[in-house]
Amino acid sequence: MIRFHLDEHMANCVANALRQYGCDVTTPADVDLLNSDDPGHLAFAWSERRVMATHDDDFLRLHAQGVEHAGIAFCHANKYAPSELIFMLRLVGECYCAEEMRGRVEYL
Repeated sequence: MIRFHLDEHMANCVANALRQYGCDVTTPADVDLLNSDDPGHLAFAWSERRVMATHDDDFLRLHAQGVEHAGIAFCHANKYAPSELIFMLRLVGECYCAEEMRGRVEYL
């Protein structure tokens, strides 16, 4: 099962709803990473084997630079309503296993 780490720009309601669906989700506030830089978030997600869910295209640049990661689920900000984003992340979790997401960017 895929575990997620949400970027601090993701709405808290996304994390809360995913948890209600049984998803294992962390937020920056949960793990003392508020105001951390993007490499710090990605390093945490990698160490915990969590897919980074983000609106921030800086994570795409880190991916292009070859930084190891457990997966990135990327969605442009305001592309989806929170309910749609929740659905898309759940779909990622249902369609891929953690090993399939390793080093992969999934564009939502």
